[in-house]
Amino acid sequence: MASNPPWLKTEITADERLKNLKNTFETKHGESPLFYACAPGRVNLIGEHIDYCGYSVLPMAIEQNILAAVSVNNSGTIQLANTNPLYQDFTVSCSEVIAIDRDNPKWFYYFLCGVKGIQETFEIPRLVGMSCVVDGTIPPSSGLSSSSALVCCSGLLTMEANQKSLSKVALAEICAKCERYIGTEGGGMDQSISFLAERGTAKLIEFQPLRATDVKLPDGAVFVISNCCVEMNKASTSHYNIRVVECRIATKMLAKAKGLESSRLLKLAQAQTELKASLEEMLTLVDEVLHPEPYSREEICKVLDITLEQFSADLLSANTQHMTQFWLHQRAKHVYGEAARVLQFKSVCDSEPAESIQLLGDLMNQSHASCRDLYECSCPELDQLVDICLKAGAVGSRLTGAGWGGCAVSMVPTEKVESFLQAVRAAYYLPDPRRAAMEKQSLFVSKPGGGAAIFLEE
Repeated sequence: MASNPPWLKTEITADERLKNLKNTFETKHGESPLFYACAPGRVNLIGEHIDYCGYSVLPMAIEQNILAAVSVNNSGTIQLANTNPLYQDFTVSCSEVIAIDRDNPKWFYYFLCGVKGIQETFEIPRLVGMSCVVDGTIPPSSGLSSSSALVCCSGLLTMEANQKSLSKVALAEICAKCERYIGTEGGGMDQSISFLAERGTAKLIEFQPLRATDVKLPDGAVFVISNCCVEMNKASTSHYNIRVVECRIATKMLAKAKGLESSRLLKLAQAQTELKASLEEMLTLVDEVLHPEPYSREEICKVLDITLEQFSADLLSANTQHMTQFWLHQRAKHVYGEAARVLQFKSVCDSEPAESIQLLGDLMNQSHASCRDLYECSCPELDQLVDICLKAGAVGSRLTGAGWGGCAVSMVPTEKVESFLQAVRAAYYLPDPRRAAMEKQSLFVSKPGGGAAIFLEE
């Protein structure tokens, strides 16, 4: 085993879930696991769709996680299994180049992203053989980062099995990069909070360089997660990458308008840095430079002085080549406004004014309106659920995660939690048989959980 990094947990008390995982592993492989690895999901309290634009976000880890039991062997293969029978087993040779099919994003390809990231980082010619059984309690495709948690868990356990060692920050950066093998052009928030989370505190995650700062959430309120029960898989649809592309083009259009060299600028935060402007000034610039009507390819090419071929090759991703219209004004307006809301949210948490709960709730409501109207990443079910949550007593409620389905997060005064849960259950879940069947794992209070770790059984 590798020399333990300082954040390694050395023992775990066997709870029911761990016992079941161990039994499944022993039945399948005829031996006990050598170690366990876990990586949590997350809920983003504020700062949606801005990490890939270079801006800070404010998530917390949740207690639901991906947990894997692992043994190391000389089989020359990596054998993957999942406790969920819907997810098929998979075996890959340690000597072949790991191939990830981004057109077919099955669960084991996310796992292999993490394996491949570690293999490439350390230039390991032949990985050690492993048997892994994976168990997850994060609802899939719900906006709580189940896929990134799987990538992080895989990267962590592959590092450990191959007797390598990295810091949390390095692992987070590697896992953010290697998840792109599946085709999602994410910004790094999900992987960062999965590794850098600490129990009891939310985190302000900043990028370049990656760092995390504790954010103490106010007493007197809790965060409740509710799943609208519409699934959205980022890798199997183009919605997410379309927004990444629109922000990339908006960056270049703003840079061009202000006489900057636009070829090296890819993120809206870079445009702000180059212009030495405030977020408020960037919002004004968006109104001055970008028109609200959608842009065509031809109009963008004319402004940027590039060919249609260059446009497709340099600005579009593999699954956005079909795009013909680009809503640049709305996307940039959301990003700069949301980046400001993140800073305001942290400022309220730090200064603890008497009305802090109401102020934070207002920022969450503004965030949802911006996601719905400017970024257009909500859906009717999410909007209905957010509305129900506000009527049920939440001071603030907003979509969390990529959107187009998944979860809402609501800030609820502590004394109203029970009545809130009952009201949301009655108004959203119970009238619909499918939602009613999913309600137990779809509506829950969340406390800030700890980060990824390796466990050895007591």
